[in-house]
Amino acid sequence: MTNEEIKAVIFDIGGVVTRSPLIAIAEYEHEHGIPHNYINNAIVRRGNRGAWQKFERGELPLLAFYDAFSRELSDVAKNNAWYAEYCRKHGTACPRLPASLAINGRDLFGRMMNKSASYDNLVISAIRKLRAAGRWRVIALTNNYSKIGKALDDFNSPLAAKYPGLNFQSEMMFLGWDKGAVPSSLRTLFDDFLDSSEVGMRKPEPEFYLLACKRNNIHPCEAVFLDDLGLNCKAASLLGMHAIRVPIGKSQGALKKLENLLGFNLLGDQQPEAPKL
Repeated sequence: MTNEEIKAVIFDIGGVVTRSPLIAIAEYEHEHGIPHNYINNAIVRRGNRGAWQKFERGELPLLAFYDAFSRELSDVAKNNAWYAEYCRKHGTACPRLPASLAINGRDLFGRMMNKSASYDNLVISAIRKLRAAGRWRVIALTNNYSKIGKALDDFNSPLAAKYPGLNFQSEMMFLGWDKGAVPSSLRTLFDDFLDSSEVGMRKPEPEFYLLACKRNNIHPCEAVFLDDLGLNCKAASLLGMHAIRVPIGKSQGALKKLENLLGFNLLGDQQPEAPKL
């Protein structure tokens, strides 16, 4: 791929534009004596039918998600087997696995949302430079939860008895979503913003990437894709996109790769203030 062939740059949000929610998961594991990457592995191994995946496609309201998320993450029978397999695959010794777990899905998800509420100023600066240049479509492709209102509100359901004292408005504040799961200040950074919960598909499903291309009149081979998860980058690569993984805390290196691909200066001394969430 040459810089003349690239017509779009596609950014993930959580872990690229904003701080990674995986940091909150790692902190939760450390606090509760859970092996590192146990929770994330449990989420991923659920495949397309897990609570997390359904929530990102807008298929579950909030309390139903909390309830299912808690049950799935506390299922040590399945999660221990998956984690032992994960250790074998990576050639690492398997630590002592929990005999039982009672993970509070609401608490964990709230931590994740609040941890990911701050922006990466280097990435914000790069996005603004790309938009100002006018040579590339700048697109967001995010697994997110922006369907709010009636789509999320099940506080009149029988599940509400499990969460006494909570209401929809208080939960929006708890999650930092008082201005919405995707505030306008974030959406307006991009030429197009594709949210999994709005379109009913999510990464790494190929259809989600292809929808971004179709909406922006490009072919996959004409796009660069940046994401913090290797699984999502692999899916993009298989479609013909040039994928750049953004490891936690290492956005500068990823942006340098993007800079070299585009032949365009993105990294400078000046870092603009991040927009307010």
